[in-house]
Amino acid sequence: MLTVYLRAAMSKAKYEILPEDRTYYGEIPGFQGVYASAATLEACRDELESTLEDWVLFRVSRNLPLPEAGGVRLEVAEVA
Repeated sequence: MLTVYLRAAMSKAKYEILPEDRTYYGEIPGFQGVYASAATLEACRDELESTLEDWVLFRVSRNLPLPEAGGVRLEVAEVA
């Protein structure tokens, strides 16, 4: 389920070329703080995916809600 969620979130990613240095910038709307930049589009995608994974794990570790991604929801269950 985690893989499906990550793929759904990555499918929402938006990329642009920054005019000042021609690097690529990517972010995922609705996922505050998930962004990346790199010299190539492929490197930017890789970095963005890594950032997303870290962001999800951080939120799960703090029992924080996760946004829906492409109709996919992850719920954090409390462990007693």
